[in-house]
Amino acid sequence: QVQLVESGGGSALPGGSLRLSCVASGVTYASESFMAWFRQAPGKEREGVAVIYTGDNGAVYADSVLGRFKISRDKAKATLYLQMDKLKPEDTAMYYCASDTSGRLASPWERLRSPAMFNYWGQGTQVTVSS
Repeated sequence: QVQLVESGGGSALPGGSLRLSCVASGVTYASESFMAWFRQAPGKEREGVAVIYTGDNGAVYADSVLGRFKISRDKAKATLYLQMDKLKPEDTAMYYCASDTSGRLASPWERLRSPAMFNYWGQGTQVTVSS
């Protein structure tokens, strides 16, 4: 059974930084797959933040975070990361780690726009950015 556990959320000042982690267990790294970070603020749709392909570590980002956030992974530790810099109040949301092990024929960009493509989810970690 796949399990994803996020950590690293908390409060930050505008312009500050946070680093989120997602420890994966089960079959997540049994084969090449896609992993992602999504976020959801109250009253808003779940939004793709970043997607990474574990085969080559290629990544795509939402325009709203491009240049500020970076997704990465440590295969040996079975851990996915999201480094968030230059945080803005609009980054405030619950952040979720997700995994797609289906092997479906879709690009990272398609996955960024389609949370339904991901079959495993973490419990979420709250990020709050305010002065």
